[in-house]
Amino acid sequence: MMRLTVVQGDITTQEVDAVVNAANRRMRGGGGVDGAIHAAGGPEVLDDCVRRFPDGLATGGAGWTTGGRLPARWVIHVVGPNWNAGERDRSLLTSCYSGALGVADELGARSVAFPLVSAGIYGWPRDDAIRAAVDALRGATTEVEEARLVAFGRAAYDEISAVVEA
Repeated sequence: MMRLTVVQGDITTQEVDAVVNAANRRMRGGGGVDGAIHAAGGPEVLDDCVRRFPDGLATGGAGWTTGGRLPARWVIHVVGPNWNAGERDRSLLTSCYSGALGVADELGARSVAFPLVSAGIYGWPRDDAIRAAVDALRGATTEVEEARLVAFGRAAYDEISAVVEA
């Protein structure tokens, strides 16, 4: 059974097999988590995105690249729905988590660090983004041994922990 943990910190420093990137459809880097992962992973991550995803990735989709210079071996890129742009189908959000675990299983990854997908610049209400993440991760069938939710800041850590521990 997969262990769900919560840590406060920077997703780019997590020592896990794979980190999940909240990417945009173009798969060419961006702001927030995406920008941080590309900056820390170096040009190898972007080069692999260009090679593996010449046409980008659909909302709700998941795919992988090298981790480049990150401590993680792989980056699993997911494209969350943009609430602010009217993409409010919750199944697209939960598919980011289940899809990332499916990719992790294909890669043989046993530990995966997740950000809170779509809860930043995409504007998904944080309380529901947390519940969607926890529900999707707890409901998944996977070989992953640890799914780690990485909270950026104390407030996010406290909110995520309250849902995980409930």
